[in-house]
Amino acid sequence: MTPLIDVVFLLLLFFMLTSTFSNFGEIELSQASSGETTQSGQTEKFFVQLGETRLVLNGAPTMLDELAAQMERGQLLVSLDEDVSAQRVVDLLARLRGRPELTVLVLE
Repeated sequence: MTPLIDVVFLLLLFFMLTSTFSNFGEIELSQASSGETTQSGQTEKFFVQLGETRLVLNGAPTMLDELAAQMERGQLLVSLDEDVSAQRVVDLLARLRGRPELTVLVLE
């Protein structure tokens, strides 16, 4: 009986020391809703094409930092290229997080 208890404690110690307790970041995704309207009654709409190496806003190449500075309100549609990684999408969504007047839709 004693060797069995020793083995159980060794296994318990092994799993406690080898497991990680990392806290991963979260990106909140919500369903689409109606966007805010501007003073003229129209919703500002932006179209972004996101690739692994490219980022195009309404047909003009841009950088991720510049894009985040230009987006304050309206509706943003994001089209993903086939080569885009999940990390690149998360980087974009993280930069645009915290803007309640901005609606972001990721197209399939």
